Amino acid sequence: MKLAWILWLSHVLPQPAADSLCLSTTVYLEARDQSVLGQQAVAEVALRRRDSGLWGHNLCQVVTARKQFAPTIVSPQTRLSNIQAWSEAVGVALESERNWALPRDQRKLVVPGASHFAAHAIASPSWNTAFQVATIGDHTFYKVQSLRPAKRG
Repeated sequence: MKLAWILWLSHVLPQPAADSLCLSTTVYLEARDQSVLGQQAVAEVALRRRDSGLWGHNLCQVVTARKQFAPTIVSPQTRLSNIQAWSEAVGVALESERNWALPRDQRKLVVPGASHFAAHAIASPSWNTAFQVATIGDHTFYKVQSLRPAKRG
């Protein structure tokens, strides 16, 4: 299946199904070759960003914010063709959403406070001198800024 089709589908699905699809797609594109822990860390960053409201108020808005995650960086013609990796990414995304729905003090955090990550083999962002929370596989996770949940009125 092509990324363009998945992104279109995310616009017609109701919430929370759309967010689950967007998070699964991001985990697949960013970390399908990483350990489950690395995939969970990518999902955690996206969930933390959603809660902050700085990149959008749902996961689809967050992961499609300009040049933030793979869905807006890779070609829309990219095929998500590894069925086993897709299945794993969906499982990680759904479990990450369940974990994130728990009260804050009950969540299992993989990269506490991380707001950004980079795979240094392909990127060297300007903020890569920020506080390093963890390195998992070939991704380094950073606390570039303190993210607090947005106040919703």
